[in-house]
Amino acid sequence: MSRRKAEDLIRAGRVMIDGRTAVLGDRADPASARVAIDGVPLPVRPGLIYLLLNKPRNVISTAADTHGRRTVIDLVEAPSRVYPVGRLDADSEGLLILTNDGTLADLLTHPRYGVTKTYVARVEGVPRRSDLKQLQAGVELEDGPAIARSAKLLARYGDQALVEVVMAEGRKHEVRRMLASVGYPVLRLARIAIGPLRDTRLSPGDWRRISVAEVSALYAAAGAAWDDAPAVFQPEE
Repeated sequence: MSRRKAEDLIRAGRVMIDGRTAVLGDRADPASARVAIDGVPLPVRPGLIYLLLNKPRNVISTAADTHGRRTVIDLVEAPSRVYPVGRLDADSEGLLILTNDGTLADLLTHPRYGVTKTYVARVEGVPRRSDLKQLQAGVELEDGPAIARSAKLLARYGDQALVEVVMAEGRKHEVRRMLASVGYPVLRLARIAIGPLRDTRLSPGDWRRISVAEVSALYAAAGAAWDDAPAVFQPEE
């Protein structure tokens, strides 16, 4: 944002610093100040980075790979190190957040916060209504029961179908195993939403920065506030 634009926002009374309306000449400590424009918090803490990637298939959702395979980190550009939030299987595709905000990573991945992830699967066969209800009632997998928040048929293509499944947890291959357990092997799987965050414009392999409003919405989806975010986190390798 240019200095002139910032000054125009301040003159218009749209900027708040630590809960009060800012005036020209005010200074904000980037380590502690809470700055908002039109009520939306700004990430004034140095070092926080939020990226959204549309992960293509055959790319690994890790920060590094000992076998030399291409990872999601290879696809983005960031001024400092970021880490994928959760994982998508190598043969799955779709939206993946990369950040160095450890609080947000925990909020989005731990089941207790209930942030949903929405998937679209192309499956063999056409699921019956009773099968979709079974996914919502719960199915037993080898590592315990799994329950979909919702499951619905989107389209039918001969002997194949598109199914939308919404989950609030993300165990390994969970959506694939759930659909297979009711008789519908997955041919292709994509994650199309993380909580309120969607983007149909990103092509596979493309990425962009996540806006402040979107970060705030992700925090809100977990019942938290962006103000709880730390400066930067460095997870253990």
